[in-house]
Amino acid sequence: MRHVVVMVTTSYPRFPGDSVGTFMEPIARFVAARGHEVHIVAPWHPLVARSREEHGVQFHFYRYAPLRSLNVFGYAAAMRADVSLRSAAYLAAPLALAQGWRTARKIARRHRATVMHGHWVVPGGITASLAAPELPLVVSLHGSDVYVAETLAPARAAARRTFRRAGFVTACSSDLATRAIALGADPSRIETVPYGVDAERFQPDAEARRARRHELGVPDNVPLCVAAGRLVKKKGFEYLVDAVAAVPGLVLAIAGEGTLHDELRERASAAGVDARVRLLGNQTQDRVGELFAAADMICVPSVRDDSGNVDGLPNVVLEALASGTPVVTTAAGGIGAVVEDRRTAIVVPERDAGAIAAAMRNIVSDRDGARRLGAAARADVCARFGWERAALRFEAAYDRALAFKSRSS
Repeated sequence: MRHVVVMVTTSYPRFPGDSVGTFMEPIARFVAARGHEVHIVAPWHPLVARSREEHGVQFHFYRYAPLRSLNVFGYAAAMRADVSLRSAAYLAAPLALAQGWRTARKIARRHRATVMHGHWVVPGGITASLAAPELPLVVSLHGSDVYVAETLAPARAAARRTFRRAGFVTACSSDLATRAIALGADPSRIETVPYGVDAERFQPDAEARRARRHELGVPDNVPLCVAAGRLVKKKGFEYLVDAVAAVPGLVLAIAGEGTLHDELRERASAAGVDARVRLLGNQTQDRVGELFAAADMICVPSVRDDSGNVDGLPNVVLEALASGTPVVTTAAGGIGAVVEDRRTAIVVPERDAGAIAAAMRNIVSDRDGARRLGAAARADVCARFGWERAALRFEAAYDRALAFKSRSS
């Protein structure tokens, strides 16, 4: 069945190649490629530079704040260090939620939507549910939404109501699915749907390797570790910085921005490795792909932070695996379900700088083994995690939500 899908989200790449909400674009594009009509409803942001329609996806960005300083709803801007809401977000939230509801309702009616697809149960799922209560509802969970519902009572109550209303729920990891069930999701109407990966953007590239290493000032005979992600506690980058001191000569480059920038810089300085740690700031997806190709290893040291927050399935894990570069990671959140220790990645305990350093030294000393690890990882991720496969499962979720709505009417 062909669907007219209204996707309600608080994050979407604001321009082609943006590193924010990267998984949202292929979800929308590949669902559209299946022949469905896709409408994105998302808050406006000063950096939004999108045409009205791209690759079959139609965009509806809504303005909600009278002051530029209040444009903090979505795009990873509403949370402080990814563990608590910023004060400006409390002020902006009523405006954004009301305007999001109005826009989603208008788009659903104007285009005769057949299904609402809310991303992040809080607030995308809630908004999608209230905007068109007469339509089938699919909710997709991505990580921080479940954490917010677990920690804030009003969000927990709203999420529980939305789960009861949803015809189907998808989660990017089994960990998220289990936590959603504890919050009230029906186990018979939830499924784990891992993200896909762009295996063309993230692949071995000798030219990119030469260019990016030259740009960083890292000779080919100097080991280079690359990491990417927001500089927040659940990414575990502080343990990666600590590990650098135990690997002589290794250079670490981290692509991303966030509230821990100064803390990481000071940590590197205290360890005496500030000259070997490069904080690169926000980078486009194309540039991250080139940095991964330039690296001798990629590290994703994710943790469950002190507040209990953890990523569902960081898309950067799949991207790192697709790059064909050896990966060092933990099993935090959904990562353990997509890597196999010593076959597709080296899996280390969370918060263990010593184990990270040992894995790094192993990769540096065993070049042949490192190449085999990278090749096996790329072959595995390309076979298992295509966006086409994910789009098929979202399509099935729409059909199941429609069937649930028909039974409930």
